[in-house]
Amino acid sequence: MAVRLVKRCTCLLKEAAHLTPAMAPVCQLRHARVAHKALTSSVTSPSSHFPGSLTEMVEKEQVFTPYPEIEEVDQLIEKATRPEELLDLLDSGHHINHNRAVLIVIQLSRLLSRKPEDKASLIQSAHFQKLLKLVNSEITVVWNGALVKLLRSLYALALPRDSKVLLSVEQEIRWRLRRLSYKHLVFLAESCATYMQEQCSQELLAELLMHLERRWTEIEDGRTVVAIMMKVGHLSESLMNRLEDKCLELVEQFGPNELRKVLVTLAALNRRSVPLLRAISYHLVQKPFPLTKGVLLDLAYGYGKLGFHQTQVSQRLAADLLSLMPSLTPGEVANCAKSFAFLKWLNLPLFEAFAQHILKRAQDVILPHLCSMVLAFARLNFHPEQEDQFFNLVHEKLEPALAGLEPALQVDLIWSLCILQQAREKELRAVLCPEFHAQFLGGTSQKDQNTFQKLLHINATAQLEHPEYTGPFLPASAVAPRSLALDKTVTPLQKELQGILKGLLGSANEGSFEVATQYGWVLDAEVLLDADGQFLPLRDFVAPHLAQPAGSQLLPPGAKRLAFLRWEFSNFNSRSKDLLGRFVLARRHVLAAGFLVVDVPFYEWVELKSEWQKGAYLKDKMRKAVAEELAK
Repeated sequence: MAVRLVKRCTCLLKEAAHLTPAMAPVCQLRHARVAHKALTSSVTSPSSHFPGSLTEMVEKEQVFTPYPEIEEVDQLIEKATRPEELLDLLDSGHHINHNRAVLIVIQLSRLLSRKPEDKASLIQSAHFQKLLKLVNSEITVVWNGALVKLLRSLYALALPRDSKVLLSVEQEIRWRLRRLSYKHLVFLAESCATYMQEQCSQELLAELLMHLERRWTEIEDGRTVVAIMMKVGHLSESLMNRLEDKCLELVEQFGPNELRKVLVTLAALNRRSVPLLRAISYHLVQKPFPLTKGVLLDLAYGYGKLGFHQTQVSQRLAADLLSLMPSLTPGEVANCAKSFAFLKWLNLPLFEAFAQHILKRAQDVILPHLCSMVLAFARLNFHPEQEDQFFNLVHEKLEPALAGLEPALQVDLIWSLCILQQAREKELRAVLCPEFHAQFLGGTSQKDQNTFQKLLHINATAQLEHPEYTGPFLPASAVAPRSLALDKTVTPLQKELQGILKGLLGSANEGSFEVATQYGWVLDAEVLLDADGQFLPLRDFVAPHLAQPAGSQLLPPGAKRLAFLRWEFSNFNSRSKDLLGRFVLARRHVLAAGFLVVDVPFYEWVELKSEWQKGAYLKDKMRKAVAEELAK
């Protein structure tokens, strides 16, 4: 027995030596198993006296399905330029197996993407139906990569929802989801998610999202996480949370395009993920890669939409855009101005270049672009050097087209012109006429209420800043303060200011807080001072700024009416002590209404530590306001 066993081992080793080198790495483990099996069975099996070839044993039980050799038919499928060439292959005598049938369908969808009008006739053709039957008959043995591409192609060919082959492919993919590689899952998300929503394949889409979320740790590159985030991130909150975590992990590998895509996706979903935004900002500042015009525009849009300001990023965007100004179109300039306005970032050289660019290309500028520019300039209270020329162009474009604009946009535009002190009587009259403003009087939505609030400001501009304007005005019933105007969260600065003022006044009759005026503005506090600087009982005297009459006595000679206006951090341009346009208009209206304004900005108030300091600060502010008035 021992002699026979040695002979058997010798035969096996000789057979192994004759195998080709190319097969050795692939089959090494299998050979070892077969040899072990042969050695074991030679002792127990009666047929061990007849040693077989090792190559035959390997061929009997292969460990993988070999990829078929490329034949002429494969080249014909790949090189086809017309759908007819592909369909004719079915009757050409070539061997068309299930995988080749799938490749034909995929190639057909590519060719028909250039001629979508031919899809309907193709689907009804007998050759195509025969092709679908061949695919459907062997769908279970189609390779994974071909299967996911097949689903995309069937969606692109617009097969009927009840198509048997479409349902079979969807079902087969559902069964294989657990075994598909993550690359295939991403392919399905990129190419088929939209179709799944439109084709009502909600079950397959839900399972795909579930597997993407469960296997998110398999993501290894930035391109994958960005692709999933863009295509299906909006469909699953939990998946999006995972993707944001993965982005933070891989963000160091991202180039400018990946950073741009992530930021734009966050902006589209309105997801203000501060850690991720900080990481993106850090790499934009620290890495020296160049930013193309498209990337700059998208970055500006993303940061503006999310309202995320990072000074160094804003400075870089402004500098790079300024250098590219000659290549920008008026529409791109308008979008940039809008984005920086949302950021509350006023870069004077850049905005001056915006205005100059619009003036140079006046013939190419359309009204929507000018509207965006005016709204942006008004938000930041920016006045270009060539102000007259710029706004002459605005009025020239606006006059014939104002009535055709959407009503809310008309109000926004005239309100912005009021901020910039460029509104004309004809424009004021257009939005203050009863036929126009009546549509906003009874509005209950937040948008309608905001629009009507702006109408109040426009009405105040007509009353206070245009003495030659004779009407129409808003009716008295419309300018009455609404309770909604006072339903706001009390800020720490507001609470402290009221507390210190109450301590200074001593009596509730000598001051008023949260005063809602007929001009659409709310005063933080109002007091009256006589000629000697003493407080007067406020409610005894007439108050023309109120919509409803209060008091009957005229102000005594030398008396001054003071309005306290607090300015929070959000009321200023970023990194600036300049008020935004809306609050510049408020201050201007309050002054025009006969008040002396006592400004209380946050950056001065935070420096005061004790109540005594704050009280002394307010007294000093009041004295200065009176002194400035007397000096005039």
